[in-house]
Amino acid sequence: MNEAAIWVLTVWLFALALGVPIYLTLALAGAVLAFELNVPALVVPQRIAMAANSFPLVAAPFFIFMAGVMNFSGVTTRIFQFAGVLVGWLPGGLAHANIVASVIFAGMSGSAVADAGGLGTLEIKAMRDAGYQVPFAAAVTAASSTIGPILPPSLPMVIYGVIAETSIGGLFLGAVVPGLLMALALMVRVYLVAEKEQIPRHPFPGFIEMWRSFKEAFWALLTPVILLWGILSGVFTPTEAAVVAAAYALVVGGLVYRDFTLEELPRVITDTVHTTGVVMALVMTAVLMAWTLSAARVPQTIGFYLASLAESPLTFLLITNLLLLLVGLFMEAIAAMLILVPILVPAAMTVGIDPLQFGVIFVLNLMIGTITPPVGIVLFVTAKIAEISFEEVAKATLPFLLPLIIVLLLITFFPPLTTWLPRLFGL
Repeated sequence: MNEAAIWVLTVWLFALALGVPIYLTLALAGAVLAFELNVPALVVPQRIAMAANSFPLVAAPFFIFMAGVMNFSGVTTRIFQFAGVLVGWLPGGLAHANIVASVIFAGMSGSAVADAGGLGTLEIKAMRDAGYQVPFAAAVTAASSTIGPILPPSLPMVIYGVIAETSIGGLFLGAVVPGLLMALALMVRVYLVAEKEQIPRHPFPGFIEMWRSFKEAFWALLTPVILLWGILSGVFTPTEAAVVAAAYALVVGGLVYRDFTLEELPRVITDTVHTTGVVMALVMTAVLMAWTLSAARVPQTIGFYLASLAESPLTFLLITNLLLLLVGLFMEAIAAMLILVPILVPAAMTVGIDPLQFGVIFVLNLMIGTITPPVGIVLFVTAKIAEISFEEVAKATLPFLLPLIIVLLLITFFPPLTTWLPRLFGL
């Protein structure tokens, strides 16, 4: 690793500490390092433009658009009502419904922020009205929203697959068991809290009411089934699945439920363009920086150092977990992914770690980072929805980190939890 790379990285970290926008710091650091490496000036804009020329990244705006349509078409309300009927009779019923609703919504949005912002408003209001403490309601909403980017279809998994050149379909399947384990672990935590604090449960609604609620939510519940069936059967690729999902959302919202109107379409498109623009700005500038760092042999040096520390694949994974959890405290997930994947993936492959296991572990680490202060973006979203301080949400969310870390350790120590399902389907 040359001295120029160390100097540029130091300046970049300092700029981040000052609050300079991440995409701008990435662009400047990449350009300066390219200059130090005597790279022709024309190569810099070429690399930035080439980063956007990726077919799998087409999935991003379509998944974002689908989540927007679902939010505007009353799908979130039907999902939460169905989840409430399904598990609301357990101790801490609405908190369990919050988690189950996130599992269902994960098959539509693939985004923690979309989950927290879409379902969160409805969930926190319902829990507040039922007498739950608002910080607890916000904490459950924040913690359960991390399931969204794990279960397929997942936008972070798409981005990881593009950068790491790993099967996106395989990542989708590899994340199914960990995503369900996350939900189970969070529900166990809720159950223990409910038993300790004697949170009242709702009466069992009966199977007739369950069936009625299921019929109301049926078309929404069908979304993840259609997407997984299409991907696994080879009818469409994971990227094309995003287009199918967007079209299906329009049909369900506009023609089946008839809650989505043409007047709402411009706002959804505007929100989609804005969010996509932010994602693509990060992608393009991070790819530039990753390329210049590679040219300066930073990934190779760090990878060799980590590999030398690791006596086994398990040791390497534990070191990686600590590193990513630390990074997640201070950096947004996608930005961290774009920078660290080119550095850590080659080293992981060198020590013999399965690429699908490593991908799921990588994404889960960074999703935990979205609910850890000081930069946890989901905490900011839920604090705004709940109308309480960031500090209150962060404090209430801390106990929910333990179940998620337990799941992280499980998939670290037991690779089949992430590899069994993809191998079953030949991925």
